[in-house]
Amino acid sequence: MPQKPTYATCTFFDMNDAIESRMMNITEEMARGFHLIKSYHKSVTFFGSARFPETNPYYEVARRIGKRIASELGYAVVTGGGPGIMEAGNRGAKEGGNESIGFTIKLPHEQITNAYLTQHSDFKYFFTRKLCMTYAAEAYVYFPGGFGTLDEFFEILTLVQTRKIECVPIILVGSKFWNALLEPILKVCLENGTIDEADRNLFVITDDEDEVLRLVAAAPIRTNLPHPTE
Repeated sequence: MPQKPTYATCTFFDMNDAIESRMMNITEEMARGFHLIKSYHKSVTFFGSARFPETNPYYEVARRIGKRIASELGYAVVTGGGPGIMEAGNRGAKEGGNESIGFTIKLPHEQITNAYLTQHSDFKYFFTRKLCMTYAAEAYVYFPGGFGTLDEFFEILTLVQTRKIECVPIILVGSKFWNALLEPILKVCLENGTIDEADRNLFVITDDEDEVLRLVAAAPIRTNLPHPTE
């Protein structure tokens, strides 16, 4: 006779304690993250793969753009603080003589804090980290990446589309990657009426580094920010 599966049981008091503990951890992480980001009047957040080595062309582009945003425009560069594109953006910002911020996260692999941060805050939860990384940026610059990058892209895109945040530049660097990825998705969504044609204009795909700088420079400084709980 096959044995019946056993399931873990949890009493009401165990669940209540777990919820209280998690709420305290979440509140503490958000407080640290917001306290850090409020120190910077102007910032741009970079997203992209943690797996690209410094010899990767996208790493080199991210490093150059990070340096120019820091040195020519005077913006702090915010990333997830790890390797790959995150390291490239932070490295460029530091080379450009401006602040290089990392919102790092504890992971079993890949996440290694890069050596180019001027300040950083460590997180356990992805959603609190993402909230703090994106809360006050004047622009978001996305390089090719995996599931995490796509999650971060679609969340910001949704917030802009639904007007939960004001319209800010969403810049996708790497036309070969982004067009191949997004065109089939957009086509299916448009054919089924789940997005509008105008939604294509919520982001820009480019390979032109000067265009990235122009878009960031033209973005208004975000002074009318929503309350963090909204």
